[in-house]
Amino acid sequence: MTDDPQIQGDYTGDGVPTFDYVRDRIEHRAAVAEGMTELSGDTTEVDERIAERDRVAKEKLAEIRRSLRGE
Repeated sequence: MTDDPQIQGDYTGDGVPTFDYVRDRIEHRAAVAEGMTELSGDTTEVDERIAERDRVAKEKLAEIRRSLRGE
C-alpha cells in the first residue's frame, strides 16, 4: 500500500483505479489468454487420439461379431 492517504486499496479517494491495480488486471488477462492458447493447441492431438481409439474399438467389435457368427 502507498503512503498516500487518498488511496484506499485498489482505488483512489476519487474512485480512480491505481496503476498497480490496472497493471495486475492486464497481466492476469494476458496470462489467461496465453494459457487458453496453449490449451487450445493441445486439443487437436487429443481429438486425434480419441478418433484412433474409437476406430480400433469399432474394428475389434466387428471382429468379435464375425467370430460369434462363425465367419
